[in-house]
Amino acid sequence: MFHGRSIFRDRTDAGRKLAEALGGFADSEPLVLALPRGGVPVAFEVAKALHAPLDVLLVRKIGAPGHAEYGIGAVVDGKNPQLVLNDEAIALVRPPQHYIEAEKERQLAQIERLRRLYQGGKPPHSVAGRTVIVVDDGIATGGTVRVALKALRKDRAGRIVLAVPVAPRETLDLIGEEADEVFCLASPDPFLAVGVQYEDFEQTTDDEVIKLLQEAERFGRERSIRHIM
Repeated sequence: MFHGRSIFRDRTDAGRKLAEALGGFADSEPLVLALPRGGVPVAFEVAKALHAPLDVLLVRKIGAPGHAEYGIGAVVDGKNPQLVLNDEAIALVRPPQHYIEAEKERQLAQIERLRRLYQGGKPPHSVAGRTVIVVDDGIATGGTVRVALKALRKDRAGRIVLAVPVAPRETLDLIGEEADEVFCLASPDPFLAVGVQYEDFEQTTDDEVIKLLQEAERFGRERSIRHIM
């Protein structure tokens, strides 16, 4: 039961604890993908501990015609961007194909804008055949994470690992089938909200995301140099 005490100090603390649980993946040369923005500080600690490259996994919702808040699918960033449709929503709304194609292109443009912002336009890593660890700072309903995992499967990721500090058990049961393995440090009951589990849950800024991604890239270059020497 939840008694009012937070589980994690902040996202850095959560990331370090999550990295300990994922230590067994260090030899598999994984790719760590963070769901921005809050997932980036957590994923940074995981990538640093596993000596793994870090990238962002950008997901943009496609809303129904005239009702943008009602998601009928999403576009997921990657070397081969994936369109993931919600079959039940599509059957209910029956949007014309030209609408889906137009929205796909519009969201791809937004993804490209965000990738330029966060990564300076650097292309995404290929996930084909790789062990991919998807990290967020927590999951509530799991909609975005589920879409992301489906897209990675379509893009032929070798092994998909979902890793989060905290999530409700029922959500993990729902989305767990989309991953090969799931690591979650805590599933409080009642769950209440992700932010309740952190002492400091201030919003992660774009500047923080950019700084962490640049630092992760610098670590990668230094590791490559040491390996050559």
